[in-house]
Amino acid sequence: MSIFDLLTMFGGLAFFLYGMNCMEGGLSKLSGGRLEQLLEKFTSGKLRAVALGAVVTAFIQSSSATTVMTVGLVNSGLLQLKQAVGIIMGANIGTTVTSWILSLSGIDSGNFFVKMLKPTAFSPVLAVLGIIFLMFSKKERRHNLGTIFIGFALLMFGMDTMSKAVAPLSDVPEFTKILTMFSNPVLGLLAGAFLTAVIQSSSASVGILQTLCSTGAVTVGSAVPIIMGQNIGTCVTALLSGIGATKNARRAALIHLYFNVVGTVLFMVLFYAGNAIFDFDFLDNTASASLVAVIHTVFNLSATLVLLPFSGLLEKLSYATVRENETAGEPAVPAKALPSKEKLRILDERFLERPSLAVEHCREAAMRMAELAKGGVFHALHLFEDYTEEEAARVKELEELVDRYEDELGTYLVRLSRGSLSMKDSQELNELLHCIGDFERISDHSMNLMEGAREMHKKGLAFSAQAKAELSVYSGAVRDILSLAIRVFNEEDAAGAQEVEPLEEAIDLLSAEMKMRHIGRLRAGTCTIELGFILADMTANFERIADHCSNIAVCLIQIAENGMEVHGYLKTVRHSGQGQFEAMVAANREKYELPQMSV
Repeated sequence: MSIFDLLTMFGGLAFFLYGMNCMEGGLSKLSGGRLEQLLEKFTSGKLRAVALGAVVTAFIQSSSATTVMTVGLVNSGLLQLKQAVGIIMGANIGTTVTSWILSLSGIDSGNFFVKMLKPTAFSPVLAVLGIIFLMFSKKERRHNLGTIFIGFALLMFGMDTMSKAVAPLSDVPEFTKILTMFSNPVLGLLAGAFLTAVIQSSSASVGILQTLCSTGAVTVGSAVPIIMGQNIGTCVTALLSGIGATKNARRAALIHLYFNVVGTVLFMVLFYAGNAIFDFDFLDNTASASLVAVIHTVFNLSATLVLLPFSGLLEKLSYATVRENETAGEPAVPAKALPSKEKLRILDERFLERPSLAVEHCREAAMRMAELAKGGVFHALHLFEDYTEEEAARVKELEELVDRYEDELGTYLVRLSRGSLSMKDSQELNELLHCIGDFERISDHSMNLMEGAREMHKKGLAFSAQAKAELSVYSGAVRDILSLAIRVFNEEDAAGAQEVEPLEEAIDLLSAEMKMRHIGRLRAGTCTIELGFILADMTANFERIADHCSNIAVCLIQIAENGMEVHGYLKTVRHSGQGQFEAMVAANREKYELPQMSV
């Protein structure tokens, strides 16, 4: 084998690995995170969890990615450990799909239709389609399909290039001797584990083994222990992802290791014990790509069928390894980065590799943040009716929680924005970045309101009966616009968001009327300057809260209308000439009409 053959082999390997990476990325974007989200929601039974793990892995073409996601879901508390066991077992089954696709390269027939089943025959067609989709289509779905097609074509081109480059090795005695060494169970297992651990993909390492089979120098006796080792080597990725995670997340990573180690040991003991008794003649036969796929599938299916009934024991073994009283290895998180006493684990770093899933989790965190901001305002408004220090402390606590959400969620969103996002995910990420700022500002206004209530309480001040009646109507409108804005945000209801701006306009008119009435009471001597300052602060905070609610609604409408400009939208709405906006404002004015002034 010349130096040029060696360079060709490594070039083919590069194409092979890059093609697999392209396929995985394209499939992940095409799924839009839906497959990953299934892992969160539909894992109630063991068999269901196994099936889902297999389906998700077969689709995204990576058992390592599925396992890392599972570790992340356990770490964030979205999955229980017992649910993770089934998913991990299913991932091992799903990863065998790749080996079957690659084994099609061994098809040899004169029939045209059978020949077209050979990947090297139809992958050029996919490559042409992929280029057409990427260059001439503006639809994101077709771009993702193009990436998948190009990735598959590159993968098959790489595998074909490697096969041709290693073909001369069949005549090299030293190469045959090295492969014969791997028929030793221990050496073969270590070689398979090491190769898979280095490239962190069992699918890729199995593909490389299938390529070597094309030389005719790989025997069944050499292939079996290598395949067993590959199943152990793929655990490295999950184990690395468990570093710095919660105890349950580390247990999930260990369950993946224990499942593969126990399954491998059982298979090896039974297989080689049978060989000692019956002397399997086929071990000296030449292994083919399709035979590697068969061995890979039989092992993973058998291991799952045998160990699934004992999944509880694997779980107990992980608990015995990572004990409850263990403190070493727990992630040290600064108190400032924590909402209350618990980390925002839903924003797990492992999800950054799966943008659609990460964006979904960011939305869940933003929804929690919105509810906290609303709670702070509602508690603050209640202080003007019945002030207690406990209630005031609750407002401060909620405001601090919202600040921490903004800090951690904002940082996570910025990191996520640097990745490869679909158009939909990119739009949603921008929406979240804008809205969490408004939630934080709303929370700040709750603190301002609380300080006003505290000042009134300490100084023994009280509004007149007339002012209280007016404030009751005004604060009711603020409560309603805040509830409406958060509802449409949570439900992503762009149609409902159009109701926010008319209510915001009505609140502005209410504020102006409140100020005029206050001036009248000052002139009549029924209100003091000091209370006037507090009332002015209240109305200013009410207006600002309504403004931020308007920002949230307009942001939703922008996304729905493909990024229309904010001021342009407001101008169009208010001056459309159709009278719809004015009618909605009038309806709100009637609903929140201030009580008649007493004579």
